[in-house]
Amino acid sequence: MRKLTAILSAILLTLAAQAQTDSSAASVTEPASKASEKVAKPKKDWSKVKLANRANDHFMIQMGYDTWSQVPDSIRLKGIGRHLNIYLMMDFPFKVDPRFSVGIGVGIGSSNVFFDKHKVDIAGTSQTLAFQNLADTNHFKKYKLVNVWAEVPVELRFAANPENTNKSWKFALGAKVGTMLNAHTKGKNWQNKSGNTLNNYVEKINSKRYFNSLRLAATARISYGPFGIYGAYQINTLIKDNQGPPVHPVSVGLTISGL
Repeated sequence: MRKLTAILSAILLTLAAQAQTDSSAASVTEPASKASEKVAKPKKDWSKVKLANRANDHFMIQMGYDTWSQVPDSIRLKGIGRHLNIYLMMDFPFKVDPRFSVGIGVGIGSSNVFFDKHKVDIAGTSQTLAFQNLADTNHFKKYKLVNVWAEVPVELRFAANPENTNKSWKFALGAKVGTMLNAHTKGKNWQNKSGNTLNNYVEKINSKRYFNSLRLAATARISYGPFGIYGAYQINTLIKDNQGPPVHPVSVGLTISGL
């Protein structure tokens, strides 16, 4: 009986020691596994990404709404002004981080602003550009002022995924400098003050006399893939100093870019 008791006691002591050893091992190995799980993934080296097949926004079309800021109450704009800009661009990614790049290009920008029963006398001989209200006399049913520039846009760009910009958010801040190529007014359908047609003809008058030949505008753009929205604000005035109201063209619209 004593021998049996001694044997059972030895077995129990052995099992207890073994359980304690296993528990200690588990407590040691568990933090090690957790520590390995907490090891951070290595940061992506953007300088080594391949950009050979990405779209660099080499071709860009912008279209949308145009208006003027700081328009005096005596001038009545009408309808929805519009514009169309077309640019060919070059893209220069930063070597250290190609998510950032500089875009520069050339192109044509235009602006169409409509007036309500007005005449803009761009070919006049006075010192200031006259905006004549013709509401109480004969006038054109449709009348607009068109300005066209040759432009050089410059952008600081950011693409969240520079390896595949066709499926990436893209942001751009920049400016564009332009020189005016043409300014003209265009009137259609000559009417009396009651709105009855007197002569269904088109009048077009060209003159850049009163306008600043240089254009400087700030730009901003947000896109996903090839489609986005953008805005532009002309910093200098459209009309020369002391020769007319200090209006600033404002543009908001859609942009399509790619290639």
